[in-house]
Amino acid sequence: MSEPRAFTTPSTPRYSPVVKTSMAFVVIALISLVFADISITTLDPWSEMERMAWGVATPDFTAVTDIVMVIIQTIAFALCGVALGAVGGFLLAQVFHIGPIRWGCAGVRAIHELFWALIFLQMLGLTPLTGVLAIAIPYAGICAKVYAETLEEAELPALAALPYGTGIISGFFYAHLPDVWVHIKNYTSYRFECGLRSSTVLGFVGLPTLGFYLETAFSEGNYSEAAALLIIFYILIATLRFWMRPKLVGLYVLVAPFLLGGGAAIDMANIVRFLTVDIVPAPLRSGSITAVETWENTKDWAGMLLFDQALPGMVATLLLTQIALVVTGVLALMLFPLISKKFFGRVPRLIGHVFLVVLRSTPEFILAYIFLQLWGPSMLPAIVALSLHNGAIIGHLVGRFSDEIRLRSDSPRGLNLYGFEILPRVYGQFLAFLFYRWEVIMRETAILGILGIATFGFYVDSALADIRLDRVMFLIGIMVFFNVAVDALSRHIRSRLRLSTQAGQA
Repeated sequence: MSEPRAFTTPSTPRYSPVVKTSMAFVVIALISLVFADISITTLDPWSEMERMAWGVATPDFTAVTDIVMVIIQTIAFALCGVALGAVGGFLLAQVFHIGPIRWGCAGVRAIHELFWALIFLQMLGLTPLTGVLAIAIPYAGICAKVYAETLEEAELPALAALPYGTGIISGFFYAHLPDVWVHIKNYTSYRFECGLRSSTVLGFVGLPTLGFYLETAFSEGNYSEAAALLIIFYILIATLRFWMRPKLVGLYVLVAPFLLGGGAAIDMANIVRFLTVDIVPAPLRSGSITAVETWENTKDWAGMLLFDQALPGMVATLLLTQIALVVTGVLALMLFPLISKKFFGRVPRLIGHVFLVVLRSTPEFILAYIFLQLWGPSMLPAIVALSLHNGAIIGHLVGRFSDEIRLRSDSPRGLNLYGFEILPRVYGQFLAFLFYRWEVIMRETAILGILGIATFGFYVDSALADIRLDRVMFLIGIMVFFNVAVDALSRHIRSRLRLSTQAGQA
């Protein structure tokens, strides 16, 4: 006779590290939401929304004169900036393993293109070089990181076939580079699409791209003109594969510098003054006091900026970033079935693709600018703008990834297929994409302060308005430190959860 089985209480369910990490980020976002300002401050947002809707229904394509030249200049700025950034990034990728190089690339890509443009405006004025460098410098840092990761993770079976004694350079060009060339080419094509968005946004600081006319149309309440400009921009992105042919890229890059347009002449005296006077902390420029007084004044100056501006700005930026990150993830999980072959047929997927293209093609800065007209300068427009744009990007990537999943013949259908079959199998890659975008979301959050939202960019923009460039550089330096820290934390989490780092196009 067998002994009676001992009674045991049910054990506490054990969650995987991926689930625990996800829950932790959701909790942080909910806590952040308690302290965030998400109020609507406009008196009558519905009437403004009606005017915008009417503008979308009645786009005016004749409002902007020389629209063809505006489009050409938008493309030219993107081409020149991305070409310089890609070449610089490729060269830096070869030495990316060197600590100072890697940290330098992290620093330059942590500064948004608009911040770079505002910095170069002080040195170079409103010249084409300002726009080109504003795109090229951060893109060089981004491309260096992605190219280096691609080179490190590539399988190199061709190396075994090389003769003994083949040099490092020969091995690189004959075996290493051909093996990864397709990945580098595809990522560079994606980076050019991003460059078009950046080129458009730079119009908000006065450069002659689509953004300049878009900002003017919105500020004047000319929503029919704004709708026409946005439609033109969407068409430009949607038709990219038809006019950006690989055989024509070289010709485009050679011609682009001649299509940037004119501008103010570059004055070397402005550059010298910027580097030697303007960005030097104000207490250090006073030569009539003792060294001890200079040190005390500099310490007070740095303390004032740190505690009165940098920390409040960074707290607001972190709150907004964490909320937007989680909302982005939720939207991505809701949106990816729209383009997945596992859920819809050809026509519904086409509609889903168009919807996601519109969302991910519209820069967060422009989306936030639109929502600000409706709701006022709180964190709400920024959260919605960041979440829609990044959610569409990640949703698109996860949707493509889900198409590669093989299903059993007895797999469930509908919600059960989503919840029990597809979602568990794409969730790891989804988190990899989401954490890869974490640094980008924080970078975009900071720049939205230029629109009046109380993030880090608000204090940078205020210092620029007062022509206190020493404060600008100090604040940007603090912002870079935090961005690099977030990037390092993101890489640590991805590594600990063993998530794939092949999220380059995220």
